[in-house]
Amino acid sequence: MVKLIAIGLLAGLFFSATFILNRLMSLEGGHWVWSASLRYAYMIILLLGWLIFSRGVGTSGRLLRYFLRHWKFWVIAGSIGFGGFYSLICFSADYAPGWVVATTWQFTIIATLVVLLCFGKSFPTRTWLFSFIVFAGVLFVNLSQMNKADTGDLLLGAIPVLVAAFCYPIGNQLVWEAGKGNRRLPDIKSPFLENSFHKVLLLSLGSVPFWLILVGITWPPPPSRGQLINTALVAIFSGICATSLFLFARSKSKRASELAAVDSTQSSEVIFAMIGEIILLGAPLPDSIALAGVAAVLSGLALFVFFQEANR
Repeated sequence: MVKLIAIGLLAGLFFSATFILNRLMSLEGGHWVWSASLRYAYMIILLLGWLIFSRGVGTSGRLLRYFLRHWKFWVIAGSIGFGGFYSLICFSADYAPGWVVATTWQFTIIATLVVLLCFGKSFPTRTWLFSFIVFAGVLFVNLSQMNKADTGDLLLGAIPVLVAAFCYPIGNQLVWEAGKGNRRLPDIKSPFLENSFHKVLLLSLGSVPFWLILVGITWPPPPSRGQLINTALVAIFSGICATSLFLFARSKSKRASELAAVDSTQSSEVIFAMIGEIILLGAPLPDSIALAGVAAVLSGLALFVFFQEANR
């Protein structure tokens, strides 16, 4: 469990780049649709290139054929878990600072438990308690900043993220369940699913129809050079590094409580995003309420680890 938490925290560090860079692109006038869709275009190019370089053209071809055999599943899972999730995150960056988006995103801790319940999982009472401790800490961080921003913009920035908080665990859990042989889902079991990079590539390919439709509907102006560079950085740090680490930690989880603990490490994004905005965007230092929230987040994660290890 300690190893899974450590991997999850490292993923949280890379994930935090999303909120900082998306806010930076928004302040520079970049359209949110390009911030979202270009990330996955870069990811597909980078992951395919790495797969060809490391495994050869033959393995790449077999992976693409595997994708085409189950394309309906991957389009559904990719559109929800990557498309719906990230388009809403980028939309919110136009209306709220990165720390608001990162903080509100922590609702996914509770949303994940709801999603897992819908898939028939169960948890000890303490799992809910620890999750709510983490979420309470997130609320403290949010409350410490609300008087510094316009209420209307906070709502426009927060509501889409609340929806995104459900999209991401739904997409991930669909892959986890189908890979474990859930009879209600298509049988997609394959050695390819043992590699986190493969899963990220498959979900990214599945999200392509979503992005094409979104671009066609919104028809945004061309992206700037700065937006092209920043979305490439997001693709590398968050899309490839963070997502692969996160999916790897989830794949090594043996029980529902471990899955919930790994998902709860996403709350570390708040801390990393806050530090990043202070250094890179000149955000003010956190006050005592925000620091109390950070302490609560870390305490909740520590309780997950302590009680899981004690019950081995």
